[in-house]
Amino acid sequence: MPVQLSANDIQDLKQQGFSDAEISKAVRELESEELQGSYNSTKGQGNPNPNASHSGFNSRVSDDVARWQLELNDILEKAEHVLKGDVVTFENGSTIWTTRDDPEKNTLNDYGVQLIMKCLAMYINRNTILSDFTGEEVRYKTLDFAKELNNLIFMKSEEMGMDNEDKRKEYPMIIREMADIVHSAYARAKDGKERESYRKMITVSQQNQAQQMMGGQGGVPPVTQKRGILNPARYLGSKYK
Repeated sequence: MPVQLSANDIQDLKQQGFSDAEISKAVRELESEELQGSYNSTKGQGNPNPNASHSGFNSRVSDDVARWQLELNDILEKAEHVLKGDVVTFENGSTIWTTRDDPEKNTLNDYGVQLIMKCLAMYINRNTILSDFTGEEVRYKTLDFAKELNNLIFMKSEEMGMDNEDKRKEYPMIIREMADIVHSAYARAKDGKERESYRKMITVSQQNQAQQMMGGQGGVPPVTQKRGILNPARYLGSKYK
């Protein structure tokens, strides 16, 4: 609303020595302050916490990262494609797996792929990465897995599809690839670092949510602009302060 000074207000100001130009300037300043105050009030109602959107973003990022930390399906999916002998191509930043034209050239048959994937699933999971192992435990657990997988494939190579010399040449690489995947999972659990990282991520997310709730309840007081000390309206009492 425009600021209206009564005739008595104007007369009082003139008696105090203020000119018409100074009075007009003071009125414009008051109107500007009222508009700014109205804007701050409206802004505060729509978003009581100026940092809420930023905090919300941090919370979502924390949740996404935590989810990514525990999501291991992509690792198992990639391992399955490799074991199946699928051909990988990259298009526009995306990974595309396609079935080989001649399945007979695959090193493993479906049974062989499923057998190895069953073993991997027991190691590549949340239980493993959120555990707490020493460096020595990581080494011998990985070594044990590699030995047992090696024995399994050796004893069942024919059943698993390795029915000729050319396919058996890939035998050592399969063992190394699978052992490296398992070692990486155990390495994430070394000294409980993954679990500690996940705990910190959850704590940060909870703190961000708490800040948002506090901001929504109490809000952050809007920034107010103090009227210039030389504004003549300051001398009119409390009406325009």
